[in-house]
Amino acid sequence: MSLRAESHAAASTLKKIAADMSNIIESLDTRELHFEGEEVDSEVLNDPKGTVCIPFSAIYHTHGFKEPDTQVYLTGCPVRVRVLEVERFTSTKKVPSPNVYTIELTHGEFTWQVKRKFKHFQEFHRELLRYKAFVRIPIPTRSHTVRRQSIKRGEPRQMPSLPHTAESTVREEHFSSRRKQLEDYLTKILKMPMYRNYHGTMEFIGVSQLSFIHDLGPKGIEGLIMKRSGGHRIPGLNCCGQGRMCYRWSKRWLVVKDSFLLYMKPDSGAIAFVLLVDKEFNIKIGQKETETKYGLQIDNLSRSLILKCNSYRHAQWWRQGIDEFIRKHGKDFLTDHRFGSYAAVQENTLAKWYVNAKWYFEDVANAMEAAKEEIFITDWWLSPEIFMKRPVVEGNRWRLDCILKRKAQQGVRIFVMLYKEVELALGINSEYSKRTLMHLHPNIKVMRHPDHVSSSVYLWAHHEKLVIVDQSVAFVGGIDLAYGRWDDDEHRLTDVGSVKRMAAVKSVSTTNLASAAELSEHVPLHSQALSPESHLFQNNADDAPDTSKMKGVGKTKKFSRFSIYKHLHKHGMHHADSVSSIDSESNKGSIRSLKTGVGELLGETRFWHGKDYCNFVFKDWVQLDKPFADFIDRYTTPRMPWHDISSVVHGKAARDVARHFIQRWNFTKIMKPKYRSLSYPFLLPKSQQTANELNYQVPEAVHATVQVIRSAADWSAGIKYHEESIHNAYVSVIENSKHYIYIENQFFISCADDKVVWNKIGDAIAQRILKAHRENKRFRVYVVIPLLPGFEGDISTGGGNALQAIMHFNYRTMCRGENSILGQLKTEIGDKWINYISFCGLRTYAELEGRLVTELIYVHSKLLIADDNTVIIGSANINDRSMLGKRDSEMAIIVQDTETVPSVMDGEDYSAGKFAQSLRLRCFRVVLGGSDLSPEHQDPVCDKFFKEVWISTAARNATIFDKVFRCLPSDQVNNLTQLRDFINKPKLATDDPAKAAEELKKIRGFLVQFPFRFLEEEYLLPSVGTKESMVPMEVWT
Repeated sequence: MSLRAESHAAASTLKKIAADMSNIIESLDTRELHFEGEEVDSEVLNDPKGTVCIPFSAIYHTHGFKEPDTQVYLTGCPVRVRVLEVERFTSTKKVPSPNVYTIELTHGEFTWQVKRKFKHFQEFHRELLRYKAFVRIPIPTRSHTVRRQSIKRGEPRQMPSLPHTAESTVREEHFSSRRKQLEDYLTKILKMPMYRNYHGTMEFIGVSQLSFIHDLGPKGIEGLIMKRSGGHRIPGLNCCGQGRMCYRWSKRWLVVKDSFLLYMKPDSGAIAFVLLVDKEFNIKIGQKETETKYGLQIDNLSRSLILKCNSYRHAQWWRQGIDEFIRKHGKDFLTDHRFGSYAAVQENTLAKWYVNAKWYFEDVANAMEAAKEEIFITDWWLSPEIFMKRPVVEGNRWRLDCILKRKAQQGVRIFVMLYKEVELALGINSEYSKRTLMHLHPNIKVMRHPDHVSSSVYLWAHHEKLVIVDQSVAFVGGIDLAYGRWDDDEHRLTDVGSVKRMAAVKSVSTTNLASAAELSEHVPLHSQALSPESHLFQNNADDAPDTSKMKGVGKTKKFSRFSIYKHLHKHGMHHADSVSSIDSESNKGSIRSLKTGVGELLGETRFWHGKDYCNFVFKDWVQLDKPFADFIDRYTTPRMPWHDISSVVHGKAARDVARHFIQRWNFTKIMKPKYRSLSYPFLLPKSQQTANELNYQVPEAVHATVQVIRSAADWSAGIKYHEESIHNAYVSVIENSKHYIYIENQFFISCADDKVVWNKIGDAIAQRILKAHRENKRFRVYVVIPLLPGFEGDISTGGGNALQAIMHFNYRTMCRGENSILGQLKTEIGDKWINYISFCGLRTYAELEGRLVTELIYVHSKLLIADDNTVIIGSANINDRSMLGKRDSEMAIIVQDTETVPSVMDGEDYSAGKFAQSLRLRCFRVVLGGSDLSPEHQDPVCDKFFKEVWISTAARNATIFDKVFRCLPSDQVNNLTQLRDFINKPKLATDDPAKAAEELKKIRGFLVQFPFRFLEEEYLLPSVGTKESMVPMEVWT
């Protein structure tokens, strides 16, 4: 091959590499490509201010250690060398004792140490001489050509020379000069790009592609080591069980960081395992402990990793290096924290609460839009086609799948973990969600877990609802990104989508909500599609909207005429891909008014499209692969409103939430063979040291003390001991509360009998009330739960078996039997319990097609507030499934206020926490009506509020609903015979709608008393022979 052809080939190869690896080439130091034979002194050429950081996303682009185009060092930043000390080891053998040099290296913000003997320097020097000779040979391979190209323009200078004196002849007084000689040698080598970038040099000074990434924290010890397979705590992950003969040894590059260790395959650069530092983290050395000569055993809750060193002293260096580094930088991870949590209490954390999904979805969408590197999502159920901002004014821009696709195209890595349901029991179709998301872009990776057969987990679920952006902002709470969840404080029952149904057209439909890119289907929901040109209202009186048919919650508002097409033009969106979903406001003022009321919405505005309009007690979801087709007739069936709570935290607490996600992801990756491929990468936790460098902050967050708590176990997170820190936190907060407890929860199954139910939350409530009674102090407990469990079933015939089973355990906790809260209280204080505790549900009403309708509001929250200064928000229900740790996996936060506002408690001045009090006032405003500033809501303990506002509002509302609608559940129905009579009696709503409407005007808010006596004479557990009776009792508790 001619020289010209060779140079042309080399140039074209470089072009290809530049195209493939543009991001790495851009950050390469150009001086390294034009080495002119001069010693390049980067200290002179570049000041540290010009240093270019390696982005965190580099962890997803690691290369084989011998590949020439690998970026390891910070661009424009020197590596400084100091030989700190010489250790002289005495030896029992007759050979001369070696001296060990401790070398400290500094590169930008990173400082680390390596220990090397003089013989290591000699081996290194010989290797560099071989490399120098090798580079001169024109081998026609891509990697070699690139290597030669990078140093082509002139020969390197003379290599620095090592001192020739044998180590054994150096006297102690000459050590300092020997140190200086070695320091100079290494300094010169590291200033010459040809040698600095050689993999042997990197190995000698202990650096890799993951050494200098700012967000991975300080640099610890690194190096090549032999690793033994197996050692996983979870059965089934080790080949052929735990047999000693059944393992293999592999060469790996071990990297130690402040809160984890990992090892990489040197050939490919792939991260092959991540071991998180936790309370069980421990290092042992020695043949006896590790069953390996010169062995090193590293334990944590998930694995016992065995490494092999080449001498006992080498093993000791590793142990000391890892141990000192972790104790210095990662001590928070080594201990058990309050409530037995894996996460430390994080002070001065920015936090914010959400009541209902409208504002939560908006903030999640905005945070995702601001993502730079990673988005983590885990949900019990995820619906890719939900709209995150409503009403929809920008086509599909804020649809979840469109946001994720857009971010993936921008280079953000998106990792989603979904609960893999037992398909016979649940219809949430996680397989469809996974397929839909994975088809959007290669940067989106989705895992489902558990595999019920291989993991033998049939009963338990992954129940967390988390969204984590760049490991810096973490949303934690009870709201899945799924159908039926979006709601606001109005809890509307109707969403027919047009102000008035035209005589000629039954309804104006939702057209093509799916963008052409992902879904070509065109789903008209009713008889005729809306064309962009159509004017919903012409200027004639006949088509004027009939406001009486658009009561949101029985409130009438004024409408103004508009044209949807003019409106599209006004907002520059007449080419939007989702015409009917464009918000049809006539002016911007009414967009703002959405925050307080819906009445000013007009025309074809829909909040709930297709499957999002639901009433799951009436009918469970079907055909989820047709997202925009209705499955309930919205002209005859009201939707079931959804009341829920969530939160967001920043900084170190967000890092803790991300760590839980990473632990679960990495565990699932090694657990399921299909995820072991490189296309599903291991995730790495960012360092707590960089946690407060926030690129994005959710608006209106306040500073507070936050701790992350969870329910996790072997099956869910791969850990040896289960964690039930949420349960411990609930019990502790209740026991230590001074004035009141406010609880909203989807379930209320507690009061341990140590046979069927084990969690102690109900007992803690009863004991706390009894303590207040004995001390003659005021104490209030507010419990808000759904009037019926969220299972499909016709309650007018008694409901289904599943619905009744949950009712049985809810009632057993509240008021039935001696173990119940009221049972425990009545034994000691008789009827005085009524001064301490109140159980309520939520209900609302509306007018639908000229008929008055009512429906319960489904309380899905998982919230506890105590004393206006402590809050627990999460995904954990009050039942054994969520609380015991060994069952469902859950995530929550406990927030304790540090910023206070003046308030009143039990008639006396009180410093209330900003976070807790504002959340309580919003909850009270939603359930009682009124405003956040209602003076009567300020003091949650005084008699005036408890009896004259809370109890009386709940009683009055319940009485009116019973009178107008004869609602179920009801205290008038104690058995199934009475139930049949009850539903056949006439209702005021149908007999005299005008009088009924007058009665309904007296209703305030949504609060209704919980009916204690409903079906109390019936045995509600599944009867023998039904499929529900074959299910273990733990499923219901």
